[in-house]
Amino acid sequence: MRRFTQLVGRTPREAKWYRQALRHRSVLQDDNDFTTSNERLEFLGDAILGLIVAEDLFSRYPTKDEGFLTKLRARLVNGKTLAQCATSIQLGDHIELSENMDRGAGRTNRSILSDTYEAIIGAIYLDHGLEAAREFITRSLLQTLDIEELARTRDNYKSLLLELTQARAWPQPAYGVVTAEGPDHDKSFTIKVSIGDRDLGIGRASSKKSAEQKAARQALERLNQEQSED
Repeated sequence: MRRFTQLVGRTPREAKWYRQALRHRSVLQDDNDFTTSNERLEFLGDAILGLIVAEDLFSRYPTKDEGFLTKLRARLVNGKTLAQCATSIQLGDHIELSENMDRGAGRTNRSILSDTYEAIIGAIYLDHGLEAAREFITRSLLQTLDIEELARTRDNYKSLLLELTQARAWPQPAYGVVTAEGPDHDKSFTIKVSIGDRDLGIGRASSKKSAEQKAARQALERLNQEQSED
């Protein structure tokens, strides 16, 4: 019970939620006593995290448009950032893993750490409610990041899209040339980006790099819209 209190800053009412939040799916393969991993809580925590961060940015930047807020939220909730937050509270020390995953550096795996961080948020919400989840997110994420610096950083949509796919354990984005038109000194490239079997974005520009950035931006906007509609 003490370890849960140290992690979340509150005494648990229902310890079962935190035990489940810390249980990686690899454990189910080794131990027939467990039938549920942290994936359902991760799903719930992801939605709550998105809400709390969106609300914070909405209040923090009252004159900024939707595009700015969407891009900044993506930077705050990507896998790399969440894994850093998980590491800062030593979450990896408490995760239940299979023996193979434990030996294979699973406790420092970015995807496992970020997923477990979201699962802990889901557990806190079920145990103590939305305000407790907000306090945890504020303390462990919003107050530890230089949000103003992140807002000033130049957009790299390809990196943001890659981080998003890594956080969700999706295939890496694949970029392909659709058309290359015009003379060598004045070419125009059309690039598409796909994730798995889904074509998610198209970009057109005078260089391949710029076209890829535009395609990645369109893909991010589409994925964020789909998430908001779920």
